[in-house]
Amino acid sequence: MAEMRGPRRLGPLSWLVGDWEGDVGEDVSYHNKDDETVPTGYFEKASFRPIPIQENGQQAMDGLNYKMTAWRHGEEAMDPFHDEVGYLLWEKTTGQVIRTVVFGRGIALMAGGDVALYDEQFTLRATPGDPNYGILQNKYLSRRAELRRFDCTFTHHADGTFSYEQTLVLKLAATGGVEMDHTDKNTLHLVKRIHPSVEFA
Repeated sequence: MAEMRGPRRLGPLSWLVGDWEGDVGEDVSYHNKDDETVPTGYFEKASFRPIPIQENGQQAMDGLNYKMTAWRHGEEAMDPFHDEVGYLLWEKTTGQVIRTVVFGRGIALMAGGDVALYDEQFTLRATPGDPNYGILQNKYLSRRAELRRFDCTFTHHADGTFSYEQTLVLKLAATGGVEMDHTDKNTLHLVKRIHPSVEFA
């Protein structure tokens, strides 16, 4: 018997709905104070919630608003070192997933890519100057840590967890303009499911 599947209005974003936590995060980045590139472990909370259908003329998109916050290991009772808010959008007619995100450091970007309805993994990209999938940053960062590219991959695993890996390519003034990768990755597990079996139990 063929597998029966629902319509998945949120397409390849469907499995993200809910609240997630992950304690195996790894941030590899240049630390100005120490003048070296080192890994930092972190704990992270993420929340993804459906939004109303977004219509632009003939265009219609479904999606999620989201928030991701991270604390360095050993600093969970202190202020987070990373905070971001944004949207993940699914345009079924073109097979596009779009991530619009604002980072607390004064960075905003829109990344996108081709994704099929039932894909359990997708990759999105952005580059400065692209009229559709581009990157903006504040004046200080443009001078000191110019963003050259952004890539991110989300993967839904068979055990119900999801992981992401993302890379910001930076041109750093502190290292003489040498480009380097600032990478982040984590695996998160679902802590609150948004589903009738939970809401109306």
